[in-house]
Amino acid sequence: MPSGPPAEPPEELTSPLAYEGVWRFTAPALDASVPLARHAVRDLLAEQRVPVAADIMDGLLLIVSELVTNAVRHAALLSPQIAVQLTIGANWLAVAVEDSHPYRPKALEADQGDVGGRGLWLVKTVTAEAGGKCGVELMANGGKAIWAELPLTPLATSPPTVR
Repeated sequence: MPSGPPAEPPEELTSPLAYEGVWRFTAPALDASVPLARHAVRDLLAEQRVPVAADIMDGLLLIVSELVTNAVRHAALLSPQIAVQLTIGANWLAVAVEDSHPYRPKALEADQGDVGGRGLWLVKTVTAEAGGKCGVELMANGGKAIWAELPLTPLATSPPTVR
C-alpha cells in the first residue's frame, strides 16, 4: 500500500489559465464608443494572449460593434453610459453589453432594401455559425444585458459532400 499524502490533481485542472478572467469597462453612449469598445476587446485579448482563432476573433469584433451600436442608437436616452464585459474561460469567451433602457430588443430579419435593423439578427447568425449562444438578460436596475458566448476555436465541420 503506498504511503504519503494523496496525489494532488494536475495543476491544469485546479488553476485557471493565465488568460481566464472577467474584465469590464464603461463608455458613454456615443457613436465614438463603438470603435473604442471593439479596439479595447481586441487589445485585451492580445494582451492576455488568448488563443482565439482568427475567424472567431472577426466574429467577436463584429458582435461587439453591433451590440455597442445598438445600445448607442436605441438606449442612450435612458442610458447615458453603457458597460461592456468580457469573460474568458479555458475554451470560450463571452461578451455582454449592458444599458439601463428597459426595452428588450428582438432580432429581426430586415428586407434587402432596409438600411438598418439587422444588428441582432447578425449577432445571432454569427454566434450560431461559430457554435455559440446568445441572449438577453434583464438587469436589477431595469435595464438589460445582451450577450454572446463563443468557443475560442471554431467547431469542426465536416467537409462538403461531393456528389
